Amino acid sequence: MHKSALLFLTGLALAGCHRAVSTKSGSLTAGTSEAVKVATPAGVKATNTNFQYLNGHGKVHFKAKGNEQSANFALRIKRDSAIWLSGSLLGIEGVRALLTPDSVRVVNRLQKNYFAGDYAYLSQLLNVPVTYKQMQDILLGDYQAAPKGAVPVVKAEGDNQNVTFPMTPLILEQLVSATTGRLQQLKVSESGAQRSLTVGYADFQKPTGADLLFAFTTNVLGQQGGTESTSATLNYQKVEVGSGHLDFPFSIPKGYAKQAKIKK
Repeated sequence: MHKSALLFLTGLALAGCHRAVSTKSGSLTAGTSEAVKVATPAGVKATNTNFQYLNGHGKVHFKAKGNEQSANFALRIKRDSAIWLSGSLLGIEGVRALLTPDSVRVVNRLQKNYFAGDYAYLSQLLNVPVTYKQMQDILLGDYQAAPKGAVPVVKAEGDNQNVTFPMTPLILEQLVSATTGRLQQLKVSESGAQRSLTVGYADFQKPTGADLLFAFTTNVLGQQGGTESTSATLNYQKVEVGSGHLDFPFSIPKGYAKQAKIKK
């Protein structure tokens, strides 16, 4: 698996700490998977997820700088607390990462090194500034409400509502289904730096334990300078949600070198 493919896959998820990190293990149970209606001052009514845990796996196809690669991925989320991601090929794990609200840590088994730092890491991978909350919303396909003081511009666009507002230094543009309330597309751009990240959601299904629709296909396109682009398509094979418990194991193998800065 190409190193950049694994690093970009990591950019679609998580972080942790130098010692093993875990929560109480167990099976997911239904009970907190109902949808949440999000009403904005502009009248946009979006339907967001409300489950405590998500456990999913599937395949990702990556393309950048003339390289194409496919890999398996596993994703676990504990809402507002942790995002865990593992990328592997032929059953061999290449990258494991764990994100918390204030840290990003990644183990690269291919290069036998690790990164431990803040969200500047993911911001560089994805070409736009991101936070833990934004990463969680992107992975769950949830609508992001406008910050205090920002006035959304809402326009009808086919069967969707197009909602645009500033989130300094970014501009967020979202397409929300007028029928289901689920997010169809998110575009985050930083015009001054000519950088953007576009995420499209498709193949909506009800995952195990949920009453709401979840996108089983996520298409990600990162662009910089109007010419350079990186893309990835995540296809979930199974998604399970609920209020149970999951493990988030993460450790740094002995002898691994610390990566001072990101290398794409």
